[in-house]
Amino acid sequence: AHDPSALRQLLSRRIFAYANVPYRIKAYADILTNPNNTIDFDHDLDSAIEDAVATIGADGRLMPGPDGGVYQVTLIEKLMVTLLAKIGNFIPDAGIWMNTQRPEWNDANNALVGTGVSVVTLCYLHRFLKRALSLLAGLEAGPLQVSAEVVAWYEATFAVLEANAAALTAGAVSDAQRKRVMDGLGLSSEAYRQAIYARGFSGEGAPVELEVLLRRLALMRDVSATSIHSNQRTDGLYHAYNRIQVGDEGVAIHYLYEMLEGQVAVLSADVLTPGASSELLASLRGSALYTSRQHSYLLYPDRKLPAFAERNVIPGEIVAASALLMRLRSENNSQLVEWDLAGNAYFSGSFNNTADVRLALQHLQNNGYPEVADESEAIEDLFSRLFDCANFTGRSGGMYAYEGLGSIYWHMVSKLLLAVQETLQWAEERGCQEDTLTALQAAYYEVRAGIGFNKSPDVYGAFPTDPYSHTPGFSGARQPGMTGQVKEEVLTRLGELGVRVESGCVAFRPSLLRRREFLITESAFAFIDVTGEQATAMLKPAQLGFTYCQVPVIYTLGEEAGTTVVRRDGSRVIFPDNVLDAATSRSLFMKLGEIAQVEVLVDRVLD
Repeated sequence: AHDPSALRQLLSRRIFAYANVPYRIKAYADILTNPNNTIDFDHDLDSAIEDAVATIGADGRLMPGPDGGVYQVTLIEKLMVTLLAKIGNFIPDAGIWMNTQRPEWNDANNALVGTGVSVVTLCYLHRFLKRALSLLAGLEAGPLQVSAEVVAWYEATFAVLEANAAALTAGAVSDAQRKRVMDGLGLSSEAYRQAIYARGFSGEGAPVELEVLLRRLALMRDVSATSIHSNQRTDGLYHAYNRIQVGDEGVAIHYLYEMLEGQVAVLSADVLTPGASSELLASLRGSALYTSRQHSYLLYPDRKLPAFAERNVIPGEIVAASALLMRLRSENNSQLVEWDLAGNAYFSGSFNNTADVRLALQHLQNNGYPEVADESEAIEDLFSRLFDCANFTGRSGGMYAYEGLGSIYWHMVSKLLLAVQETLQWAEERGCQEDTLTALQAAYYEVRAGIGFNKSPDVYGAFPTDPYSHTPGFSGARQPGMTGQVKEEVLTRLGELGVRVESGCVAFRPSLLRRREFLITESAFAFIDVTGEQATAMLKPAQLGFTYCQVPVIYTLGEEAGTTVVRRDGSRVIFPDNVLDAATSRSLFMKLGEIAQVEVLVDRVLD
């Protein structure tokens, strides 16, 4: 936005590198077999990297080329690899498969790793694709030179998508077809990884036709949009994460409870119409994610978890119907099941998961319990159902603080605020109807009203101007510190003031600014100017002031819009459309000291 020509020039310059990471993602078949254990650490490579660092410095951590030097590629290639890495784990109608042994943004959902699939990442993939298409569309037609290994991966990936395009864009994917697509994409990524692991980059390039690349990225944009829409719930919200169950014949999807980050991601994805976004926000306000106690939104709905004594109780009728369990009881064998004095049965307290149950059953079968052969599957399923293993998410579903049940996570609320603001800007750019714009403006300030500084200390539970990590359902704000909320607050504040940068030009369009922000009496505005000196400007009633790139910007309520740039030499330049030209904008960005003040007439504000 600030220097679009510079970004386009970077697309074809060979100045980008790859990190040489000493981890090895396993073969696709191994990932299917155990999606919770998918990565090996390459100790030999790690030693070689450390030796290289000792010899040549930090460049030793980068991928070498055939000549032994750092292998350098273009930004086009890096963007393609970023996209292909996500597309390679795409599961139609489910999301992006979380199979690389770490959670995403929300580490409270760490138990989703393995069979978890992220609609959240699919939403951001869709946004990335739209931005990439916009960026690449400005290039001159012709072939792009990309590493031969990446081109082979790209061709194999899109061969799978193009062969299934009709179903993927129509939302008519069966479990069997879902598995075919998942297998095809997974094997394409495996082939690329194994080639790089074995031989590194050959240094040979191959052409990618820009027109074909744009068409294929547009296909994936449409495919991702279809899968996002298929995750709308009956209550108007959207799923954030799903679980998959992989069988020989297909891949089934199991849905989890609603989560705030799913709604934020869908709003951020630029996939909904402004009207649909407004409807989603209304559904969110009426959902179990809203808490009137803080006039804000929970990460997940609050709910009461079973008490300790209510967990792990095997129903008596199941025990009585099981030859294996009855024999174990008669022989006082507690390897699999334990009993209390009242005769209630419980799975062994040493088990962490279904794999532990499976090992115990195998041990029993190997030591004279033939009943295991007939009952092992049912007993493993019983354990999974008792503990609801398939839907376990991590501390997000098992704790009441630290991003757990009933907790507000303020960074996510501020992400919601930014998503609503972006949605409003997109609606304005697309000429949306006034009633929808009004609804989105109201929704924005409804979210804003629940954030810290609008609260009294007794409600917030801390100084309202201080950033905190989260607020559990049973207390005030917890964990003070420079949280991610601060970043979104800076972005949204500039948005409220209407400062936008488009194609290298600064624009002032304060469509969210409220009348109450303007002064009612004269006041001194103190700031630090571009020279680093303390400066003061006197503001009148019906004005407000702020700095942008350390240049004072003075807004004045008026009858018509317009912007005047006051230069240090006393000259004045008028921009009637409130958009500065590229040269003046660059002077601002570079803090050249040529501009003394920017004066903006504001003809429309919110009451």
